[in-house]
Amino acid sequence: MKLLKIFLVSMMLNLSFIVAASANYTSAEFQKSLVDVGYKSVFEALEESNNHFQRDIALPVQLPPISFTHSLGRLTNLDGEINDSFEITYMNKDYIKNHYEIRVVPSMYRIEFRDGQIDQTFKLKDGNKAIYSTNKTRGFNLLAFEKDNWQYILSINKSVSDKVPARILVEIADSIK
Repeated sequence: MKLLKIFLVSMMLNLSFIVAASANYTSAEFQKSLVDVGYKSVFEALEESNNHFQRDIALPVQLPPISFTHSLGRLTNLDGEINDSFEITYMNKDYIKNHYEIRVVPSMYRIEFRDGQIDQTFKLKDGNKAIYSTNKTRGFNLLAFEKDNWQYILSINKSVSDKVPARILVEIADSIK
């Protein structure tokens, strides 16, 4: 339950940050504002996370078919391993609705979904089940699934769900090798 609360608070903070961000920012100013809240290059954050968890995290090779100007990552390293996660955020400084996130946590600390929060379930190519939810977090649609003892949560801003429906998120999930 604590992990769920942290996840939801993190999503809301990211949303409020994006709304506060102005299209008048230069690209460098926009990126600096992300770095100021703990983001770094995806490569650096992934390397830090791999070292922290002492195993590799595989990432999807496919992205949603919308434009992004920035992609940054971070390791959320809280007390102990229970609430730790690796996160990548993709944003477009000119189109704040173009916001996509990947969050990865060890499966043993997975976020649980209740029946009322599950809109659809899908079977991935590797045989794993994926859960699609449009009402777990305000402002984002989620696809959650497990692979190699990791839980992945792909989050897309609801405002672009016509361009990034559930089937696209499933394709992205299937692109993890």
